[in-house]
Amino acid sequence: MGLSFANKQFPSATILMSIRWYLAYKLSYRDIEELLAERGAQVDHATINRWVCEYAPQLEAVFRCRKHIVSGSWRMDETYIN
Repeated sequence: MGLSFANKQFPSATILMSIRWYLAYKLSYRDIEELLAERGAQVDHATINRWVCEYAPQLEAVFRCRKHIVSGSWRMDETYIN
């Protein structure tokens, strides 16, 4: 399952960067709008909201598929909790 950026006005790198900023850091849509404006991309904060709503679930599904399975055995090495 790949992400489709067909018929989008902005490049996929700009879209993914703004989604990453929103999800990874505590930034508002307007803060991200200002950061993109400093980099020469005039994007409205409502557009960023639509990108996050559209692509965040798709990205999560892709990342969950690539996540490695953790074994059921957990060992503590020289550390214990009383």
